[in-house]
Amino acid sequence: MFEVIGERINTSRKLVQAAVADRDADYIVEDVKKQQEAGANFIDVNAGARIGHETEDMKWLLDTIQPIATVPLTLDSPDPAVLEMAFAMVEKTPMINSISLEKERFEAMMPFLSGKKCKVIALCMDDAGMPNSFDDILGRGRKLIEELNKIGIATSDIYVDPLVQPISTDTNKGTMVLDAVRNIKAEFPDVHITGGLSNISYGLPQRHIINRTFVTLMMDAGMDSAIIDPLDKKIMASIRTADMLLGKDDFCMNYLKGVRAGAIES
Repeated sequence: MFEVIGERINTSRKLVQAAVADRDADYIVEDVKKQQEAGANFIDVNAGARIGHETEDMKWLLDTIQPIATVPLTLDSPDPAVLEMAFAMVEKTPMINSISLEKERFEAMMPFLSGKKCKVIALCMDDAGMPNSFDDILGRGRKLIEELNKIGIATSDIYVDPLVQPISTDTNKGTMVLDAVRNIKAEFPDVHITGGLSNISYGLPQRHIINRTFVTLMMDAGMDSAIIDPLDKKIMASIRTADMLLGKDDFCMNYLKGVRAGAIES
């Protein structure tokens, strides 16, 4: 089944940043509950936007969220020291967001991840920047999987992010990432594919329909996870419907449950 990583607890969002600054636990708790009720499989927690306050903000967020969290958390920070603190606090096996092949980030994250029991989001980014071709995505994805395997992270715990880019700048960006995902999954059947999807529609009108269509194409190619807003009922309906049509919803039970709950409407 497709896994949804709820993206809303991020201090780059104005309302979340205000809630964290004011230590408004009620706002955070309500938002997390809504994401879980909407079908989030993980809750991403990012406290990086308030410069100089990330450690204390992350600690407060985890203290606030964990008592009501029914799903694992995704610890989202580029700082291994923040992640080490957060990792020690979580109760359920977390997801770490993220590592890349950028030299500074790679060398900082690998010692932190070594020996840890966790899931890892691996970005297909290196010091040359965003991937410019199918070969870039495939080669970087392969390298990340191999390096993470060496430090004990199982392929089934790796979530490769191929880094979706705007199709408005190059009409081949969609097929590039779709082809790369198919090939990564063919070579590494146990690996997961995740990432943010909304970049595909950047600069174009009616972005929501583009995003909803693209997620179903990506699911057919092998994507089985995404970092999205689970309160977006239309994209969640598209995901549940695509899961069913791709044969991943036994007896259509999740689809029927969504219809009965009013989460899937025509």
